[in-house]
Amino acid sequence: MASHPHHPHDHSYKLLFSHPEMVRDLLTGFVKEAWVEQLDFSTLEKVSGSYITEDLRDREDDVIWRVRWGDDWLYVYLLLEFQSSVDRFMAVRVMTYLGLLYQDLIRQEAFTPNGKLPPVLPIVLYNGEKRWTAAQNVADLVEQVPGGLERYRPNLAYLLLDEGAVISDPEWSDHMRNVAAALFRLEHNRDEQDMLEVLGTLVEWLKAPEQTGLRRAFVVWIRRVLLPNRAPGMELPEFNELQDLHEVHDMLAERIKQWPERWEEKGRQEGRQEGRKEGRQEGEQRGIEKTARNLIKLGVLSDEQIAEATGLTVAEVEGLREEDTQ
Repeated sequence: MASHPHHPHDHSYKLLFSHPEMVRDLLTGFVKEAWVEQLDFSTLEKVSGSYITEDLRDREDDVIWRVRWGDDWLYVYLLLEFQSSVDRFMAVRVMTYLGLLYQDLIRQEAFTPNGKLPPVLPIVLYNGEKRWTAAQNVADLVEQVPGGLERYRPNLAYLLLDEGAVISDPEWSDHMRNVAAALFRLEHNRDEQDMLEVLGTLVEWLKAPEQTGLRRAFVVWIRRVLLPNRAPGMELPEFNELQDLHEVHDMLAERIKQWPERWEEKGRQEGRQEGRKEGRQEGEQRGIEKTARNLIKLGVLSDEQIAEATGLTVAEVEGLREEDTQ
């Protein structure tokens, strides 16, 4: 997905990460660095990324937040790269976006008290099945030429959150209350039961009235992304957008409960069809054998010729001949 085939469902990710809770939990849960503890998450505010579309039209899915870090603002640039494949040159894209973001911050005169540019944390979220293998610093993509030129090699790292790796990491505990973690676990669920469990947890966590927006965002994402990708047989009935998360959870629970019955029913039907087919085959087989017997009685054709005519093997024809002569 190196170019710009944006999935229509990317928008539902953008919707999720437009909620401060998702961004807070993403940072507190998955950025294992000391400075995160010094952020004042009550100041989280979304920044428009409109500038991006001037130069790179396909960046409108990125979500940019800023949060106070002491007296300074820290900009968190979430590259919502929800791609299923690894982009080898991701680091170059990050460098480009970062350059554009900084140009825009200069236009806005969004400097720190010392007149410097604010720090930016570029995060790449990746949800593919295979582990991420691409360079996480643009320096690693550039050929090294010794003798002084290496000084000019660009050096820019991004923070990679590879969901699959994060979740299978033994260090990571899924007991912490973290909505970003719940999203990752849903994307990489082991089975339907696992999916239901996580959904149940989310219902618990997002009960408050002020969390209605985030609940809805999860509902949209579950319908557009999770079910079509992870559980194609489980699409929910058409609905008015107002369905809430707990209803979706209950409907899916009901669906999953009915699954064993559905399999059994399907098995019974297949069994009946199978039986009819066998019956038909037995009838056909008897008909063929009768034809072969008649040909044997005529006494004109050899066993080979009879086999040829009926589709039986020579041994089968010989067997019939023996039965008839006994």
